[in-house]
Amino acid sequence: MQARAVRLTATGGPEVIAWTDVTLPAPGRNEVLVEHTAVGLNMIDTYHRGGLYPIPIPGGLGVEAAGRVVAVGEGVTAVAAGDRVATFGPELGAYATARIYPESALFKLPDGIADEIAAAAILKGFTVEFLVERCAQVQAGWPVLVHAAAGGVGLMLVQWLKHIGATVIGTVSTPEKAEAARAAGADHVIDYSRDAVGPRVRELTGGAGVRVAFDGVGKDTWEASLDSTGRRGLIVSYGNASGAVSGVALGTLSQKGSLFVTRPTLYHYYADPAERAAGSARVWDMIASGALAVTIGQTYPLEEVAQAHRDLEARKTTGSTVLLP
Repeated sequence: MQARAVRLTATGGPEVIAWTDVTLPAPGRNEVLVEHTAVGLNMIDTYHRGGLYPIPIPGGLGVEAAGRVVAVGEGVTAVAAGDRVATFGPELGAYATARIYPESALFKLPDGIADEIAAAAILKGFTVEFLVERCAQVQAGWPVLVHAAAGGVGLMLVQWLKHIGATVIGTVSTPEKAEAARAAGADHVIDYSRDAVGPRVRELTGGAGVRVAFDGVGKDTWEASLDSTGRRGLIVSYGNASGAVSGVALGTLSQKGSLFVTRPTLYHYYADPAERAAGSARVWDMIASGALAVTIGQTYPLEEVAQAHRDLEARKTTGSTVLLP
């Protein structure tokens, strides 16, 4: 089967993204050939492309996609030709019109979950599920801070947290993004271009601070997370949109209130078949019930992914971005 795919020969800015023609062989044992119908764009893609997270070079890019099974190899039992499936990696190479996957990397899509929704939600939705329910174990009534509350993960975090009864404080950079965060259910929204986050969070929580701060921004919001988190609270640092947090002094955690910090990874929480089955079922149920509305803020032709990277890094996007082959 003929396909088009991104192949990186160096890391760097969006200009290193290059397309090439590839010929895909028949799938081997325990392998599945999938024709992509929608591809997800994620901040981690920019970390891979830019070299923040080391990747094999030369190699592919992208982790999130949905599509249709074209053929299966010997030994495959979970899916069949014609099935709709989605994946969140960890192998890179989703920026392609078609691809061969190991059977273990695929999730069969239930009826009612469109391909575009799956491509927009599988990585972000699964991330939110494990962050809220298994990593932070947020309980009803807890005050919680969500940085970048109008981003792809941020909007889903706000919705999920509100669904389980948390009080959500979101941070955003523009009035338009504040509206999006409020529409998703945020109880309070702080525009950090105008207000200092830490003092405002303390004001909103009667001085106590939040029980959990979800921080996918990194360097630019680290101090705000420290200042906003209450005694024995937890900072969940799950991303580096503004750059990596560095120079963390453990003594600071004591001074700020005996804080806890974790830097969790999705793949460590979807590490075995039981976790994968339970987590995915929870996400699909949340979407199907309407508790988790997946906001596709913008779409791009797949081969315009370099521009999509520029817009994502410039924080010009809202919600999830889907690339269409």
